[in-house]
Amino acid sequence: MTRPPTAAQRRVIDAADPVSGRLRGTQAQLAALVRHGLAFRHPRPPHDHFLTPAGHRVREAAPEPPAGAPRAKAGAAQAAAADADSGVYAARDGGEEAAGAAGPARLREVHSAWQGLLELRRMTNPDGGTDRPCGWERAHLVRAAALALEAAGHRPAGPSGADGYRVRATPQPEAVAVHGPDDATLRACAATLGKAGWQAGEHTEPRTRARYLLASPRRT
Repeated sequence: MTRPPTAAQRRVIDAADPVSGRLRGTQAQLAALVRHGLAFRHPRPPHDHFLTPAGHRVREAAPEPPAGAPRAKAGAAQAAAADADSGVYAARDGGEEAAGAAGPARLREVHSAWQGLLELRRMTNPDGGTDRPCGWERAHLVRAAALALEAAGHRPAGPSGADGYRVRATPQPEAVAVHGPDDATLRACAATLGKAGWQAGEHTEPRTRARYLLASPRRT
């Protein structure tokens, strides 16, 4: 795309489903996003429109403030964009200070996000398979692994980190670390990730001797 999206197009992009990237807008808006390479029309009925990887990058980037805008206003625009990027569903990777209630509403959000992710796998994996991660998950490893765990009923850790899982980025490409309070939790998380198309193995931290999982999305 040679120029940034218009304000109307940006609103359509920001309102996309946070996991699957499904779009809602007028036919003219959707067609314009397709022309600019930010969206594609799915070939199968009902022929919905979804963000392309470029569209996801636009969605996750803070919008540029108008020329000459004060720095404070620019910062506010970036903060608002970060809030919008969280969408309806925000993955809980464990240890959040204000994670919110884990009630029926949260269960519905997680279920909807997981179903959206399975649909994204079906649409973007070359063979339409839903048994292994897709490109979006490889680009958002921590969020994808946390969603798989929470969708299966695992509890994310609280601020103290003493209970539940914690998913963290690692220096290794396409790998996350999953920490838990005990071996039973780690084994359960490994089984869940395995069913979700990840490869997970137990490792020991050399200094603390703490056990953790190293998990990577499976390709085949």
